[in-house]
Amino acid sequence: MTDFAKAAPPLTGLAGLKQNWRQDLVAGFLVFLIALPLCLGIAMASGFPPQAGILTAIVGGLIVSRINGSFMTITGPAAGLIVVILDSVQALGEGDAMAGYRYTLAAIVCASVLQTLMGVMRAGKLSAFFPSSAVHGMLAAIGIIIMAKQLHVMLGVKPDADTLFQTIAAIPASFRDMNPEVAAIGAVGLLILTGWTLVTNRYLKMVPAPLIVVIVGMALGQYFDLDDEHIFLFLPDTAFLPHHEYTIGPKFLVAIPNNFLSSFAFPDFRPIFSLVFWQQVFAICLVGSLETLLSAAAVDKLDPYKRISNLNRDLAAVGVGNIVCGFIGGLPMIAEIVRSSANCSNGARTSWANFFHGVFLLIFVALFPKLIHEIPLAALASLLVFTGFRLASPGVFKRTLAIGWDQLGVFVITIVGVLATDLIIGVAIGVVAELAFHLYRSVNWSEVLRLRLEIEETEPDVFHVRLGGAAFFANVLALKKDLALLPRGKTVVFDVSETSTIDHTVMEFLHHYCEDYVRAGGEAELFGLDNHASTSKHPLAPRKRTAA
Repeated sequence: MTDFAKAAPPLTGLAGLKQNWRQDLVAGFLVFLIALPLCLGIAMASGFPPQAGILTAIVGGLIVSRINGSFMTITGPAAGLIVVILDSVQALGEGDAMAGYRYTLAAIVCASVLQTLMGVMRAGKLSAFFPSSAVHGMLAAIGIIIMAKQLHVMLGVKPDADTLFQTIAAIPASFRDMNPEVAAIGAVGLLILTGWTLVTNRYLKMVPAPLIVVIVGMALGQYFDLDDEHIFLFLPDTAFLPHHEYTIGPKFLVAIPNNFLSSFAFPDFRPIFSLVFWQQVFAICLVGSLETLLSAAAVDKLDPYKRISNLNRDLAAVGVGNIVCGFIGGLPMIAEIVRSSANCSNGARTSWANFFHGVFLLIFVALFPKLIHEIPLAALASLLVFTGFRLASPGVFKRTLAIGWDQLGVFVITIVGVLATDLIIGVAIGVVAELAFHLYRSVNWSEVLRLRLEIEETEPDVFHVRLGGAAFFANVLALKKDLALLPRGKTVVFDVSETSTIDHTVMEFLHHYCEDYVRAGGEAELFGLDNHASTSKHPLAPRKRTAA
């Protein structure tokens, strides 16, 4: 087996295309098969026309792949942005879906300008300011919201609900009133997605589960004759499934224009002077930027050649792509972790795989729109329900508890805050909760905003980094800034023996920094934790120095 970490990384640019086009073409095609149904489902769940998601992935592939700072990421619409975009459509449109769509496009353009400026001004490091548990809590809350909304679509029922909690409360009623044929398509999709996680055969695993869900869903749609509106009787007569007449028809299928050029829409900037408009702008910018940075950093760990992305350039490139999307009717994009993971596992070598995935999407939507129209909405909803469950599964709660009860507290408080308010306020509540737990640990607040940090080259090519005071998320930016100046390929030794407290965010950062530094060819080690008590046995748990 080839040792990719030691092998010379592939060339980039046109030289990389010439060298690696076969591998990148295959990987791009397989990612396209995964991306197509997800783009459609994410767009409709966001309150956008289904073609908007495909437009975004095309822009991400054809434009962003040529200017970004990463090697293996796939850019496109993601489930994590569904909640903020849908909220924007509803808040700005005030009941008018088309107006909300066009106003949200304007908000995307403004948010993307801010996102581009953040990348140009090297603000990618600001993602470290948010506590890890609060960010993960935000993502879990997004997962819960996605499941709550898409379950009704999967069951073929439109709930009588105006708020999120009403939507959640209406789930039992939707199960009671579900359209049996539509629900059957959704249930089969969920069974396929769940069963595919148990498949171990490497050749079968190369077939994307979302593709199977769509193909089987289309076959069931033909069997149930979803193309023609008609009424059917469901015969069982029980308390749970009473005798009932159900309407079936094209409204349960994806609606997409036959002419690709008619897919474009343009922003309306009339609400630009309103407060609610800028609330949506900042929400889109914050969530999109955080997810892009987190995903791009995670994908680097999957890169078989162990390359490290330029996150600031990546953020700026995604911002540029989102400006284009906002002007033509697309969703905002991020560096998407699921499709990027598939890209790595299917043999991609360079960012040309992202380019090819965009090309295949463009060809398909331009030449085969009628085929897309045959996809049942319930099949796409099952994909999103499954995605939402992965964001908020019991395993996520269990892993957070393993780090410490305080981190679980921040995680749960953030979830509740997001569900009760909105994303920005919910994350802010999580940050306050993290600060409250530090207050409980008796943090020396005179050291909160300034971490004591000394970096000394004690011998040739050996750098000792000494930390003192309170090391936690509010002052980790200074640490990241100084460590970024250290040369690669040397030896870095961290001494944390004089720190009074170290929170989970800093422990996680130091752990990942050491991993990345070693992957880049250097050596790194961390010592001084022996005189610290941790909140759990987890290696990344928060720690507090014990009395001497």
